[in-house]
Order: sequence, then structure tokens, then C-alpha cells
Amino acid sequence: MEPHKQAVFKISAAVKGFFERKEPYRIFHGSTNSTRPFRRDRFVDISALGNVIEVNKARRIALVEPNVPMDRLVESTLRQGLIPPVVMEFPGITAGGGYAGTAGESSSFRHGFFDDTINEVEMVLANGDIVTARPEGPRADLFRAAAGAVGTLGVTTLIELRLVEAKRFVRTTYHRTNSVKEAIERVHTETLRPENDYVDGILFSKDHGVIITGSLTDESPPENVKPQTFSGAWDPWFYLHVQDRTKSLPSSSSSSSSSSSSSSSSSSSSDSPPPVDYIPLAEYLFRYDRGGFWVGAAGFDYFRFVPFTRFFRWFLDDFLHTRMLYRALHGSGESARFLVQDLALPYANAEKFIDFTAEKTGIWPLWLCPLQQTLPPTFHPHTGEPAKEAAGHNDNDNNDNNNNNNARGPKGKQMLNIGLWGWGPQDPAAFVATNRAVEDKLAELGGMKWLYAHVYQSEDDFWRAYGGKAWYDALRAKYGAESLPTVYDKVHIDGGARTEDLKQWRQAFKSRWPFAGLWGIWKSIRSRDYYLHRNAQWKYKEGTEHSTPDKPN
Repeated sequence: MEPHKQAVFKISAAVKGFFERKEPYRIFHGSTNSTRPFRRDRFVDISALGNVIEVNKARRIALVEPNVPMDRLVESTLRQGLIPPVVMEFPGITAGGGYAGTAGESSSFRHGFFDDTINEVEMVLANGDIVTARPEGPRADLFRAAAGAVGTLGVTTLIELRLVEAKRFVRTTYHRTNSVKEAIERVHTETLRPENDYVDGILFSKDHGVIITGSLTDESPPENVKPQTFSGAWDPWFYLHVQDRTKSLPSSSSSSSSSSSSSSSSSSSSDSPPPVDYIPLAEYLFRYDRGGFWVGAAGFDYFRFVPFTRFFRWFLDDFLHTRMLYRALHGSGESARFLVQDLALPYANAEKFIDFTAEKTGIWPLWLCPLQQTLPPTFHPHTGEPAKEAAGHNDNDNNDNNNNNNARGPKGKQMLNIGLWGWGPQDPAAFVATNRAVEDKLAELGGMKWLYAHVYQSEDDFWRAYGGKAWYDALRAKYGAESLPTVYDKVHIDGGARTEDLKQWRQAFKSRWPFAGLWGIWKSIRSRDYYLHRNAQWKYKEGTEHSTPDKPN
């Protein structure tokens, strides 16, 4: 712990200097999964805090510095037969980013957001003081508010994270749906099944959806069935694999009704069980890394003479993992016209929102992820509806709390996150207008966005969504954070200024096709991040089917 203490002391001294000079600052941890541009004026560098200090098998906890990425965290915990309950889907997302931002995945319907799995955090306050905050106790208000506050209440320097028992595989089932409504209903149904440890979904179109469920298991795949992997250069991208396995199937619900009402031959497609894969645990957790869900396909759209084929996905694999994709996206400047938004809504309004985005943006696929919301005040998406008291709950909805009993504190009725990722309009004014329209429709339908992306709405509208600013201002005063940028300062983009910036960018030589894309590729190569996925230890190795997580291979 001594190197950690020395590093934190240096950070504390730097922060104290900014405080005494009354200067705001930003936090730099060496990489980013945000689509917001990073400004290098006045920042505190915490990139040295990148160590897993301890994995305690007896206590089932990990002590983790904030710059530890998910892949290194998973590698460390798997050696002890343990796994974090919520693991963000991209290997490069850091533990500190998961706490300071909104971070959830396909296990979040059960365990909550990433911060719901944290026992305590060490923080450097804006005046340089080093403190510890926990979900219960004297600084519980700081712990809760700093989760999602994007570093505006202090700098996270250490996290004590809860762990759960790991299994060898995730038995993954693909349930085909034939409409948006059916997909939304199926997501909620699957979160109520106690055997499901993971639930998410992909909408390829209005009439082709797949709800994906996963159960942790040490059971081996059936004879002559190989574990399915997604990390190898010749492996399929996960979303393409799901699409291929389900495109010719009827919906799972129609299969169930058909099999229960008739005695037709077992060879009938309507009686066929949904497809199942046995995915090694870490391969499941990072299944969306190659291709960045499906955002990597946009690179083939940009370089339009490179065909989107399996051969070229193999040939260009180094550039198609999320770390390299983010480098290229920022380096090229194309992030300025790319819609990357996660939007959480009440289940009842999710179909209306999807109908709107289909008409307004034409973006497909969409990601569906059920969330256990934290009740306000919080910067996580929320509706404020308590799980038990919310109007409209039927008897089955009471199971929400049973499935969510791993997360502390009062919880709200489930929400559905919709991942909207794709090209926006090329015209700068139209791009800004589209973002504003999405925000307005989201507010109209009782939803909220995740704050890793741009926010275009006015300050009054922004704070109205969070129940006003008084609770946040009181915390900033209590913990001496008034010299720091506010959450709105960090995430807001002025629509008019943004339009002018985009117009100037479009006129620059560097922005012209294909120079912007080539420059982005060069920036990603210079990062050398491709070595990280080439040498990743979490990747499944053939012949280790009978190994156990606590025995490293």
C-alpha cells in the first residue's frame, strides 16, 4: 500500500494547489470511453493509479485503484475463482470511470449499477483532504452523489469492490422476437426468472429482435459442442453471431404456444428450442469488445471500398477492438458526427421511443439492457418510482426486489436502457437538431440519458430532470467542491457553438475523406493499444474446458 499512499499524497498536493488558487480542473486517467472531447488545460493526472492492490478470497473483495481497466480486474479476480457482479462490457473501461460515471451491464437488473457493488471509496476532496466514503455512515451522501457525478465532487483514488463466485461458462440462450413490443415484454419477463444471471437484447429491426439470457454454470458443453468464443480474430463478432443464429427462427413466444397447443413433429421449426451457446465467462463479459457492439462496422462505411466481410474483419482485427476504435474515433474527429447515446426509459414508454428513433435517425441495431434504478437524488437515470409502491405493478413485479437483493439501498422500478449508436446527419445544424430532438423526446417520455456523451439541453431543463440543483449545490458546499466544474459544465455542449465548430471542421483539409479516417488510424497505431488485446490473459484457450477459475492456466 505504500506506493499507493505516495501516489495519493501527490494527487492530494496537486488538488490542494488548484483549490488554493481557486482554479477548476479536470481528471485525466490515461484513456477514455467518453465521446466528449478531452481538454488538457488544468488537469490532475491519476494515470499512475492503475493497480489491483489485493484480491481477498476469504472476504470476497478486491482493492482496486481507479485506473484499473476491466480486463485486468477480471484477470486478477478469476485467479481466485471470483468475479465482480457487474463488469462493464469494454475491457478498457476503468473501475474509477465505472464509479464516477453511470456503468451498468446485463447483470444490472440483479446487482444494480457498478457503484452498487462497491463497499467503500477513498477520495481526494477538492481542498486536498483524503477521505473514505461508504454507502452507510457519515459520508454516505458523498458516496451516493459522487457515483455518476463525473468527478465533480472529488477524485476517486481507491475502491473496495465486492466479488461473487465465478463459474467456468455462461450458458447463453437466444430468444427470437418478432416485434418491438414483444422484445420489451420479453426483457422484463426474463429479469423475473431466478435462473438468469444476465439479460440483455438486440433489436436488429422492428421485426427481428433477440433477448439474450445467461446463466453461470460449471456444466460442460454437450459432447461434440465447442465453447463459443468471440475474442479471436477469426471468431464472429457477437452481434453478427446472434443475428445469424436467429434470423430464420420464429419468435420464442410463438414457439412456446405452438408446442403447448399441438403435438406436431419435433422436427417442426416451431417446436425447436432456442439456440444455446456455452461461452467461457470472460469471453461472455467482453463479448462486445470486437466491433464495439456494432459501431466498428461504421469504419467500413467510412472506408467504403473495404468490404464488410469476415476476411477483412480478420485482416483488420487489431483496429476493431474498442480501445483502438475509441482512439481512431477521437483522432479522426468523426466522433463529432456520431450519435453515441445510452437512454433509459420506463418500460411502458420504451416502444414509443424506439418508434421515434427509427423514424428520426434510422439507426439499427439497438441495444436493450434492463436496469435497476437508484432512487433520487442521483445522477444515474431514474424515474423516482419505488419498486414496491409504483403504480401499475402486478404481483409478479414484486419479484423485482427478490432479483435485486444484491444491491443496497432503496431501489426503483426497473428501467430499460436503449443503446443508440450510429452515424448522425453530416450537416452540422442537422446533427445538433437531431441530438436535441432525441433529448426532448426522452424527457417527454420520462427517460434520462447517461452522461458519458454530449448534452445539448439548457441548464434549466438539465437540472429539472434531477429534481433541481439545490441538493447538489449543498453537497458541493459541504465538501468544498464549489471551485470544481459542475456536472452540467462538464457534459454540456452549446448547440450554436457546436454547429459553428462542426462547420469549421468540415472546411478543414484534415477533415476531408479519407484523410480524417487515416489520421485516426495513425493515432490508434501510435497508442500501441493493440498489444493489450493481443496479449490479454482472459482469452479462452482451447483445451482448458475442464479448468477451474481459481487455477490459472
